Amino acid sequence: MQNFIETNRHDPEKIDPVQRLKNFEEIYQACSQRQIRKQAERCVQCGDPFCTTVGCPLQNHIPQWLEAIANRDLERAFQLSNESSPFPEILGRICPQSHLCEGACTLNDGYGAITIGSIEATITDLAFSAGFKLPFPGTSHPYKVAIVGSGPAGISCAHFLLRAGIAVEMYERAELPGGLLTYGIPGFKLGKEIVAQRFKILEKAGLKLHLQQEIGQNIDLEEIIAKNDAVFIGVGATSGKQAGIFGEEHPEVISAMSYLTDKQQQLFDTTRPEKFPMAGKRVVVIGGGDTAMDCLRTAIRDGASQVSCLYRRDEANMPGSAKEFHNAIEEGAKFDFNISPREIRREADGLLCVEVERTQLGEKGADGRQQIEIIPNTEHCIPADTVILALGFDISTLPGLKPAGIKTGKWGQIEIDPISGLTSNPKVYSGGDCHRGADLVVTAAADGRKAALDIMEKLLTQ
Repeated sequence: MQNFIETNRHDPEKIDPVQRLKNFEEIYQACSQRQIRKQAERCVQCGDPFCTTVGCPLQNHIPQWLEAIANRDLERAFQLSNESSPFPEILGRICPQSHLCEGACTLNDGYGAITIGSIEATITDLAFSAGFKLPFPGTSHPYKVAIVGSGPAGISCAHFLLRAGIAVEMYERAELPGGLLTYGIPGFKLGKEIVAQRFKILEKAGLKLHLQQEIGQNIDLEEIIAKNDAVFIGVGATSGKQAGIFGEEHPEVISAMSYLTDKQQQLFDTTRPEKFPMAGKRVVVIGGGDTAMDCLRTAIRDGASQVSCLYRRDEANMPGSAKEFHNAIEEGAKFDFNISPREIRREADGLLCVEVERTQLGEKGADGRQQIEIIPNTEHCIPADTVILALGFDISTLPGLKPAGIKTGKWGQIEIDPISGLTSNPKVYSGGDCHRGADLVVTAAADGRKAALDIMEKLLTQ
């Protein structure tokens, strides 16, 4: 360990941009055990590991599994990694590590952070390839828990309940399970076979999965609550935010999730016609987060002639991860910073004009961020065939919450006890984006685990 002076930070190799734009497969090449061992050996084994205590919402045992893999003990690293996390091979791929564990790494200031994300993903990849299994005991208790929604929070809750031997039934409205992981995150970031593999593991452990079961349509929430000893609701937040500007109702203006979901459905079924064809079009994406990067990179693969991103702040203030921003640039996306849209209108030739103004950053506001100021007389038009709004997501209210005695907040978010995840109904828990609003996959996973632990305590000690 502590070989950070002799060994530099080395990120996984990426497929050449020209080649990776030909498909939607993951762009990072697989690492070997030797490669991640060399990176793990750089860890200084801090007495107070900020990567875990400050950087990780799951408070994963990062120094411990780094030490295990550095000592060539793949099995122990696998066990430690999967002890606190419900799907490390997924989070290692999609977490914004630069804002979380790697950003908190002691070596980040001067030597380059440990490549925690790639090591995390590779440990489980290699372990599964070697035939290692997760310790699911099988259903050993008389209790039943239902989970509504098969996204990150729901998977996490199911994982920990099944690890405790508690039977779980999961209800999902889509054709395939996984929620955001399946339909919202493109395959070049997260291969869909990886998500499917996790569900195969959970089903083998006893999960009963009910697909194409929509609450309020195919089954009522109160019926689910009555049939089970506890219920966890993790339906996410999938309604795209509007820009609140004139002209956003044009049919060529679409939401990020509508576009990403439709594209993934078309990839699953190549006979399905594209609802939003991009070939040869000028595409403008409004927003600066990881979802905006996903839309840019997807549109480029879809054959758009020009893809640009409009963001009202500067590069340093972009909310998305630096990794995804640089990947988008490598693949041909253009960025216009300090730009604020004010109107979308149709020109005489039938094309769209996104009228924008230049901005500058002023004094800090109550939230600690510099306020956006419009620079007068800087209006100009950016032509577009298609405009994608990637401005975040609103919560879609789940039918049946009020009759079930489940309180919601001002924005429709399900209100929960912050310690247990329990709602105002004593049998119902919730977490993830339907409680927080749009947030990270890892925070949803932490919410699902928190609820599972409280459900276990109540059911197994009563």
